[in-house]
Amino acid sequence: MKTAVYPGSFDPVTYGHLDIIKRASQMFDEVIVAVMVNSAKTPLFSLDERVKMLRESVKDLGNVRIESFGGLLIDYCGKNDIHIVIRGLRAITDFEYELQIAQTNKELSHNKVDTVFLTTSLEYSYLSSSVVKEIASYNGDITPCVPEFIANSLYEKYGFNKEIGGRPYDQQD
Repeated sequence: MKTAVYPGSFDPVTYGHLDIIKRASQMFDEVIVAVMVNSAKTPLFSLDERVKMLRESVKDLGNVRIESFGGLLIDYCGKNDIHIVIRGLRAITDFEYELQIAQTNKELSHNKVDTVFLTTSLEYSYLSSSVVKEIASYNGDITPCVPEFIANSLYEKYGFNKEIGGRPYDQQD
């Protein structure tokens, strides 16, 4: 059985992430989406919130499992007998960064971990969690970027009273 891990902060998960997860689930017997504790970032959502959002988002994908971890990815892979890491690419700048990490992981794992790069579908190539959070922080419409329940959670975090669909209550017809 081929198992792959798709690690990330997922703060929050976007349609771009979900695109990669769905496509990876068609390529591998099992995909573990591993929500990282990243000491270099201060997340908007707690680890538990991010795990819960992902579980809800992929509940219809039977071969996808959501977990969390801290520490080095290669240590997580070693403990779980995983040899394939999935990474999404939006642009050439992503590739330069991700290639360096992939090569480091391969070297540190003594050639036991390989990385598979999936290019994000063009319709999501502009998306990043950071961009989504910035738009939401200005009360912008993020429903094209994330599932509605995640949009509502973001609006709530920023103190906006929004309905599903991203329109303020005071702008209803």
